[in-house]
Amino acid sequence: MTTDITENTETSNTAQTETSNTAQTETSNTAQTQSSGPRDTVFIGKKPLMAYVTTTIIQLANLPSVSIKARGMSIGRAVDVAQIVSRKTENAGYSVGKIQIGSETLESKDGRPRNVSTIEIEVKRN
Repeated sequence: MTTDITENTETSNTAQTETSNTAQTETSNTAQTQSSGPRDTVFIGKKPLMAYVTTTIIQLANLPSVSIKARGMSIGRAVDVAQIVSRKTENAGYSVGKIQIGSETLESKDGRPRNVSTIEIEVKRN
């Protein structure tokens, strides 16, 4: 009989430990999600233009400035996003700030290095 009680006690302790570990994991995941906060960079890709405009305006409502970043064929779209935000929302007081251009070296599919142009446009509240 004693062995049965000991086994049950060990099993219940193991279950409590697993429950405790799960609760700690959930708490740490929640803390990571809450601490991420608003991001100040919008990366331009292949989505529709107005999706990036909307994202930028939403971020500008919470932050004093937002950085729009793109590379390669998406550079034109990044310029369009910055112009739409600054010109179409003149009443809101947004303007284009610092613009940085550059290039990154990436490895192509055949293994050779190639340069890809990059741009970073700052849009800020006045």
